[in-house]
Amino acid sequence: MLGGKSGEHAAATVRRAGRSRVLRIIGGTWRGRKLRFAASAAIRPTPDRVRETLFNWLGTATCAAQCLDLFAGSGALGLEALSRGAAHVTFVERDDAAARELRARIAEWQAQDARVVRGDALRYLAGAARAFDLVFLDPPFASQLLSRAAALLEARPWLKPGTLIYVECAAREGLPPLPAGWQPLRAKRAGEVGYHLFAHEAP
Repeated sequence: MLGGKSGEHAAATVRRAGRSRVLRIIGGTWRGRKLRFAASAAIRPTPDRVRETLFNWLGTATCAAQCLDLFAGSGALGLEALSRGAAHVTFVERDDAAARELRARIAEWQAQDARVVRGDALRYLAGAARAFDLVFLDPPFASQLLSRAAALLEARPWLKPGTLIYVECAAREGLPPLPAGWQPLRAKRAGEVGYHLFAHEAP
């Protein structure tokens, strides 16, 4: 039984935990819609203010874009892109609960061209490649997956000349070595999150 300050603290913790599993779409057709994702999924969604800055950077580049959301987690980046006019988004997420919730949101919101791949991102990148206009690359921090995924994106025909690549990493650790053909365009920090926008140059 809860009581006094300890009870109030526990209740506040529960409320914060509940809020942490709900995001909202910042702009576009679905602006203001709430995105709920599985409480069991060990994912770190991109904060609202970071997404807002990113899509301000992207501007009209999102319109009619073919997008790849690797390590999709909640799917907030890809769904935000669809809301803002992307022609297609492929979401790749290995957590079964997260992939299931993402499929539910896509069906509920009647997204016209979206695909959820439940599986390992590196294994996906080792498969049959198709070129994308915009790639969201936001692996778990401290996983060492960022440089490995970047190398696979560069080695296979996933990227076109001019493809935009969004990268998120732990700000205190900075970026690992990335392919030489990735030209840095923008970079910013929000608390513990460092986020970067690159353009892919032709070899």
